Amino acid sequence: MSTIRKRLEAEGLVLPHPLKVPEGVHLPFPWVSVRGERVFISGHGPQDPDGSIAGPFGKVGAEVSLEDAKVLAGKTALAILASLEAELGDLDRITAWCRIFGMVNSAPDFARQPDVINGFTEIIAAVFDPDVARHTRSAVGMASLPFNIAVEIEGEVLIAV
Repeated sequence: MSTIRKRLEAEGLVLPHPLKVPEGVHLPFPWVSVRGERVFISGHGPQDPDGSIAGPFGKVGAEVSLEDAKVLAGKTALAILASLEAELGDLDRITAWCRIFGMVNSAPDFARQPDVINGFTEIIAAVFDPDVARHTRSAVGMASLPFNIAVEIEGEVLIAV
């Protein structure tokens, strides 16, 4: 078992099954695109262990609490890790988390997007060595997100080739 898999297990974290795409939805792009040592990660939302889209749904600061949104950002981290593992075969190949772009489906007066995306960063920091986990990050509010999810995150990592 890989080091990262052992750390996930030690933290009680479970990677979800592949995304169950809603009926009638076509997503004509890869979740992960490997270009040499650079790996680009398409926007992911939170998933439950069975691969279904995780709720609660709606705008953070209205239908979704800050605390629930932070949990959803953590579930998004697990969804991204599952996609990376499926593409790379082993999460230990990741040598650096470079950049994360966090989008929060925000109520008009909600301004704590960085606190929400901390849910993602905390998962990555818990399972990767500090030098690998260290990443730049943006956290922004959006008027809406696909399927009314509360959080969407994309990013870039480096891998050993």
